[in-house]
Amino acid sequence: MAAVDYTFPWDRLIARFKFHGETAWARTFAGLMRAAPGAGALLDAADGIVPLPLTPGRLAERGHHPPWALARALVPRHPDALRPDALMRLSDGPAQHRLAREERLRNLRGAFAVPAEYLSRLRGARLLLVDDVVTTGATLDAAAQALLAAGAARVDALVFARTPAPHERAD
Repeated sequence: MAAVDYTFPWDRLIARFKFHGETAWARTFAGLMRAAPGAGALLDAADGIVPLPLTPGRLAERGHHPPWALARALVPRHPDALRPDALMRLSDGPAQHRLAREERLRNLRGAFAVPAEYLSRLRGARLLLVDDVVTTGATLDAAAQALLAAGAARVDALVFARTPAPHERAD
């Protein structure tokens, strides 16, 4: 589920948030995410909120972790619901937004893992993945598959923006 389409003006604001360290946008974006139809039910049903992880290299490159900032802003009164270490990103290939769908899928094989200490905590859990932008869904799908393989009962996703399909775009 996404709050907005990745179009003007959101595309520019997301770039500022994601690549230029303007982390204050997290509160505004999270408010819009919470207001999206069905988002409240997803948040209420979740046993844990899992921000999509970055590799240490990508974190160093950006200087901050956008999905983590969004997740914290989504549940400010319930920080115990956050599971920032439940999922690890193992590979740091090329940035996904620059790849075609098939390349994205190849790039993500084996990209995520659940640390051994989380296996018992995730068994039977309903988890909510949080990310800033979804384009093809390949990253969220790979992350969800890793969590399901580790024993999660259900994994949903809540993102700030989604790239509209070509037939949905206004020209």
